[in-house]
Amino acid sequence: MRLRALLDTDALGLRLLGGEDELDRGVRGVMTTDLRDPSRYLSGGELVLTGLAWRRDADDSEPFVRILVQAGVAALAAGEAELGDVPEDLVTACARHRLPLFAVHESVAFATITEHVVRQVSGERAGDLAAVVDRHRRMMTSGPAGGGPDVVLDLLGSDLDLRAWVLSPTGRLIAGPKVAGPALPAELCAKLAAEHLAATRGGRRGPHRLPVGGTTYSLFPIRSSGRSPQTGRDVRETVLSDWLLAVEADAGDWADERLDLLHGVTQLIAVERDRRDAARTVRRRLAQEVLELVQTGAPPAEIAARLRVAAPVLLPGLGAAPHWQIVVARVEWDGDEIESGPVAQSLLEEVLVDPVATGPEPSDRIAVAHTGDEAIALVPLPAVSAEHDGSESGVLADQLLAAVREPLSAGLDGDGRLTLGVSAAVHSAEGLRGALEEARHARRVAAARTGRVCAAGHQELASHVLLLPFVPDDVRRAFTARLLDPLRDYDRRHRAELIPTLEAFLECDGSWTRCASRLHLHVNTLRYRVGRIEQLTGRDLSRLEDKLDFFLALRMS
Repeated sequence: MRLRALLDTDALGLRLLGGEDELDRGVRGVMTTDLRDPSRYLSGGELVLTGLAWRRDADDSEPFVRILVQAGVAALAAGEAELGDVPEDLVTACARHRLPLFAVHESVAFATITEHVVRQVSGERAGDLAAVVDRHRRMMTSGPAGGGPDVVLDLLGSDLDLRAWVLSPTGRLIAGPKVAGPALPAELCAKLAAEHLAATRGGRRGPHRLPVGGTTYSLFPIRSSGRSPQTGRDVRETVLSDWLLAVEADAGDWADERLDLLHGVTQLIAVERDRRDAARTVRRRLAQEVLELVQTGAPPAEIAARLRVAAPVLLPGLGAAPHWQIVVARVEWDGDEIESGPVAQSLLEEVLVDPVATGPEPSDRIAVAHTGDEAIALVPLPAVSAEHDGSESGVLADQLLAAVREPLSAGLDGDGRLTLGVSAAVHSAEGLRGALEEARHARRVAAARTGRVCAAGHQELASHVLLLPFVPDDVRRAFTARLLDPLRDYDRRHRAELIPTLEAFLECDGSWTRCASRLHLHVNTLRYRVGRIEQLTGRDLSRLEDKLDFFLALRMS
């Protein structure tokens, strides 16, 4: 579309401030920014919308306009909501560089202009995308049943013969074409995500291209259309949370029209991303409320009441109250002070999704809050049977690490780290404070290791570590409860005296005959009880490490 067509649409509220001779320029896309240097996000031909938050004084206008001109943008539109009239220094700078300048009336939202430009560009420059736009708009108004990003990708395949996938920053498949064709392997998804993150961190302009086994994939960023200026100042604040569009084609030789088409598709998918993020508000609030209660030492009954509210939201249709795990994450960057709490929150919401799960919906079952630079996840688990058999379930640190290490290491390479700590599962409100401290301590264990992405679980809080004075009492209690509670519960139900048996067995240095004699038991009965202890706890009383753990747990209980 041409710039002068924008002035013919009254609903856009645009007023021309300069550049009358340049109104025949073509517009290939639209971008909203308040960055002082948005060049890495520009590919040329855009109408740039800005709220002027980047301008601190009159000297800022000249370098900002120069950057836009060097990037080949079509025009600049400045909003009047923040400063009133567009500053004269910006008008002068645009005139000097022959950059058309529009003023946007304060009553007009940038989203209105964005939608209009995307629709017009799609219709004029790529008629084969019009069906995608219309279909997607119908999908958005019809609710979740409309099909999500998959609809757009299916139409790209049917109308343009392009196979494309939406991937998370960890390489999880968010959406893909439903038409016949080989699935995108998980290893390839991780490789594509890693390449995208590395290219973005390196400041390379997209689309990024990656040849794999004779096929070239082109990678387009999908950035939140609702991002505020405060969260978009540094690429490190968003690189770990942005989705990407991977297209099975080499975009290096594409015409401008085809590139415009794909940029339009990413903007449409970004709208879906914004809707999903908005839906997370309730879950984040639930997590924040539970976290505040736990950290302030609220009565367990009050925490339990809040959990009963959270459970149906996180696990709808669940009959019994779930068990819970705590996962703590921190993203740290060398040198600069960057607000990393929201980054860790968004990343943790994605990381905790089962890596083999597809679509955005599975991530809507996790509640994550952030406090300072730390993100804390409240992970619901379907309640296990009362006869706990000692097997591992829920989130496991090593599996978590294996799923995200490759792509996220690329995004953090050079100056960033992600550390994760995972607690054991707890079945009541009383255990949450201990689980939180346990997860935090596990994260500190992970932070002591080398590598850009590190994780540690509750299993790695070894007994000798618990003897150190800096370990919180809650961690000690959580360790003790995890070992002895299954035995106490069993004794309470069956009067089996497993705890006294364990104490005697350890005091007799594992001697079967001496222990059986002390307890006045047949050796076979003692063997049965010890076997039951090992079954319930998942430990082996023939191993020195496990004997030490039980010894310390009994002494600290």
